[in-house]
Amino acid sequence: MPPRLRSLFRPLRSWFIPLLGCAISAGALLWTFHGVDLRAATRDLVSASWAWVFPAALADLFVYVWQSWRWNLLLKPIASVPIWRSIRAIYVGLFVNEILPLRPGELVRAYLQGRWSGLPFSVTLSSVIIERFFDGIWLFGATFAATFLVRLPGHLVALARLLLIGLAGCAAALVLVTLRRQNNGRTSSGRLVVLLTDLRLMARSGWFYWSFLASLPYLLLQALPIYLLLKAYRLPLSLWAALVIVLMQRLGTFVPQGPGNVGVLQLITRQALGIFGVDPTTAAGFSMLAWIVITAPLLLAGSVAVVVTGMRLSQLRRHASEIQPAQLPTEVH
Repeated sequence: MPPRLRSLFRPLRSWFIPLLGCAISAGALLWTFHGVDLRAATRDLVSASWAWVFPAALADLFVYVWQSWRWNLLLKPIASVPIWRSIRAIYVGLFVNEILPLRPGELVRAYLQGRWSGLPFSVTLSSVIIERFFDGIWLFGATFAATFLVRLPGHLVALARLLLIGLAGCAAALVLVTLRRQNNGRTSSGRLVVLLTDLRLMARSGWFYWSFLASLPYLLLQALPIYLLLKAYRLPLSLWAALVIVLMQRLGTFVPQGPGNVGVLQLITRQALGIFGVDPTTAAGFSMLAWIVITAPLLLAGSVAVVVTGMRLSQLRRHASEIQPAQLPTEVH
């Protein structure tokens, strides 16, 4: 695309995509509460057993401690990163995801990890890409297994198929990158080459496979907060049902949306509970409880992490808007 034409589309892209995500979130939220007795849903929400809510919030926070440990496994061949540094970067990224649309926190945490650990941004970004690749594999595998036991909505099955296509493409690219030794004897200043080089270095490490195995507990641990919230709502559903809810939430939140997954998370949670015979009003109330318990602790922990880093909210917004995958540093470690 010519530079002049690109400059014309840049302002449109800067506001249209976030606006689209927010519109999807608003529509999903309206759909969630369509035909719902709002008074009854509010009454159910208020009468929830809050003694289960606090452990659920702690369990949700622990999920990201595990993610931090897994991230360190990926980075271990390159640098020995203190786990508290990874925890801080992840919580700052989660905080950004809760206040900005389209989840730019993934880029922010990669940037912060590189800045604090003295690593090229391409290295930390590569590790984040590999993490999400692992998550996708386990998510698809668990969803495929779930289809033998419950009937998932058609649109989520379609998303799972799209996920499989994406995983196949990523796997093929990763294999090619791992097997490729040099750039056919040619030197290239392309920044994409730097990213592919770092992917190859991590993929050839034995820690790559340990990180892959650690990704399964990372997925399973996400079911524990939901299970505790089911207890809080006095719903007689099993840990297996909580895992199905999590699988549907993860698939449903692939689409572009507003800050904190608001709207889409509630809608998917309501649909998931409907599979297990929960009435729409109860399911809608529970979806709000789940969103609050998932979002509020991350905002609190993220706020603390932001204060510890000494960064301002305006700086995080600027980093989220300026950092792009194509803006990789040219140095090779």
